[in-house]
Amino acid sequence: MIARLTKDFRFESAQTLPNVPATHKCGRMHGHSFLVEISVEGEVNPETGWLYDHAEISKAMNPIVEQLDHAYLNDIPGLENPTIELMAAWLWRKLAPQLPGLAEIVIHETPTARCSYRGL
Repeated sequence: MIARLTKDFRFESAQTLPNVPATHKCGRMHGHSFLVEISVEGEVNPETGWLYDHAEISKAMNPIVEQLDHAYLNDIPGLENPTIELMAAWLWRKLAPQLPGLAEIVIHETPTARCSYRGL
């Protein structure tokens, strides 16, 4: 049996997008209440009845959330241009070695805008 588990994480951060046109509003400092969905996929263990212990996902993601929460994203190495597309790839590089079966990262920057990323 193949299953996919998804665990959500939230953080608040400020950012500027330095590569947008000079008149674009996102070139000014602004903030978002980010929601990140981390999904892993694979074979369900017939003995335990689960694919993954959710605590393993939290163990990998919580230090990253701590780094991002109430931070200015542009100051974090690798996030100098923190679009949600680039943030998703950055998260993937950090999480993939720790989370076998990592299948998808979805980052919501507003209730109506998000990016889905499925690997390098």
